[in-house]
Amino acid sequence: MVYYYQGRFTVLDIPHNENYARETSPENNYLSKILETKMADAFQSSSIYRQYINSQVITLDPDNNSVIAHIWLIFKSPRSMKENTRRRIETILHQALNNHSGSLNIDPNSLSLTEISKTTAEKIINNRCGRRARMSATHDRVRGGSNAREGEWPWQASLKINGRHYCGASLIGKRHLVTAAHCFQKTPNPKNYTVSFGTLVTPPYMQHYVQQIIIHENYVPGEHHDDIAVVLLTEEVPFQNDVHRVCLPEATQIFLPGEGVVVTGWGALFYNGDYPLLLQKAPVKIIDTNTCNSREAYNGMVQDTMLCAGYMEGNIDACQGDSGGPLVYPNSRNIWYLVGIVSWGEECGKINKPGVYMRVTAYRNWIASKTGI
Repeated sequence: MVYYYQGRFTVLDIPHNENYARETSPENNYLSKILETKMADAFQSSSIYRQYINSQVITLDPDNNSVIAHIWLIFKSPRSMKENTRRRIETILHQALNNHSGSLNIDPNSLSLTEISKTTAEKIINNRCGRRARMSATHDRVRGGSNAREGEWPWQASLKINGRHYCGASLIGKRHLVTAAHCFQKTPNPKNYTVSFGTLVTPPYMQHYVQQIIIHENYVPGEHHDDIAVVLLTEEVPFQNDVHRVCLPEATQIFLPGEGVVVTGWGALFYNGDYPLLLQKAPVKIIDTNTCNSREAYNGMVQDTMLCAGYMEGNIDACQGDSGGPLVYPNSRNIWYLVGIVSWGEECGKINKPGVYMRVTAYRNWIASKTGI
């Protein structure tokens, strides 16, 4: 049997800072990472390491001079051992929190733990951004890609014109998605568009209708700059294991050249080629803008609001029909952030012509101004 627990404890002597409450802030990630490592180490080196499945920090609540950490645990154990396992979990956590190794001062007596149902556990995780219920440990993939598994990229959406897949998009809130502005060149009328989710492009899964399309004010059709748009749906998307939002990075977050990222979409499998029915994923790397702007590559066309990703030697790349879709990055806690929006490139997977994306950090404040997210 698999058992789920929700718990909390207090980290003392932390100067009050509201940023701890923001799920994508550096403060939140830094403290959560320390606490998650502490918990995982404690369970993995304990007598119940075989029963241990997962532990995560869900939210942090800054209090006067402390932070309350809300945690989520998964264990498996035979039903007969349930009470015993639960007591062991509490003891191990209590010891780990009491052990003042490192700089944190945690109050072990503040620890509380309650069993929750699988449904509640999933709801908790699915309400957080960038988490995946079904983790795939490998990054395999669009052109040169591979099939995605169900629930692997829960924020990926298909933007359809009159029922036909036209562009990708990323779910960033209950009613909001981001995509590329050039996806609306055919018609800017929201009534012509629908959005669906899941890994199969047809039949549409969880289809939603579009209420409003907000195109960046400085976008010029036929040009590459400011190629970003926000889509507002008529109704909220109910978050579940295979459909929920991706995290948006802080405007100040830096993604370095050479970082491994993943592009996903239902675009052509090669230039002017067939479109797949199943969502494709491709691991690519962020490419330094100077390299991307070299004479043999894009010769200065890549602006600082853009980002290149792929391989200079070609082969793995986004392609037609992937436009507007996500380029995502997993942080050290395996929480996924939207780094880029598929925008333009020369053909697909061509030598010296990697994919060019809108750089989400450059548009972070614009997205906030349009969505409140």
